[in-house]
Amino acid sequence: MLHRLVGDLMTTAVVSVRRDVGFKDIVQRLTEHDITAVPVVDEQSRPIGVVSEADLLRKQEIQADPGGHLAAPHLLPAESAKAQALTAEGLMTSPAVTARPEWSVVEAARAMARHHVKRLPVVDDVGRLVGIVSRDDLLHVFLRRDVAIQEEITTDVLTRTLGLRSGEVTVRVTDGRVTLDGTVPQESLIPLAGRLAESVDGVVDVTNDLRAESETTAGAQGR
Repeated sequence: MLHRLVGDLMTTAVVSVRRDVGFKDIVQRLTEHDITAVPVVDEQSRPIGVVSEADLLRKQEIQADPGGHLAAPHLLPAESAKAQALTAEGLMTSPAVTARPEWSVVEAARAMARHHVKRLPVVDDVGRLVGIVSRDDLLHVFLRRDVAIQEEITTDVLTRTLGLRSGEVTVRVTDGRVTLDGTVPQESLIPLAGRLAESVDGVVDVTNDLRAESETTAGAQGR
């Protein structure tokens, strides 16, 4: 089974800034490139942080309400310092949470969830920035055609991995939802086939209607 990796999905033309780039320059780059965050890199192109729209908007949060209706927010010292920062080094969220090109989609998605971030700078073996992967990039695996998913489950999962004979199991795929139907030699293969099918890129859900040959035989003898 071949899974798409972060290196297959990431954007390689990454917009980045150095630590001394000013507030307005960062805003301009986000606007020009239609992005919502930018990695901050050191002199060796290694990510040291990320400046996002949320980081920049702290500047607005500390401003007085023109209508006088809202009280000033209570900010922790670190948040206050970020709100008053003028360069990427002061504005950025640090350290940068990074990914590697060889990571799976699952690894990247879990890292984003664990650290509550929407994107991950991707680094090489020495920590240099080589790309960036976003939530949107990871979702592209669900754009796979049903026929491609069906072929991978039939060929790679059922035949090559589980060693089942052609025609023993029927695989139907509709909008990424998979249905497995048919008989397998051992009952232990039923949950295994389901788990492997679920791990195929682009699968949204699996309905496992497989039966063991022993169940089929017992049913026939009981009639």
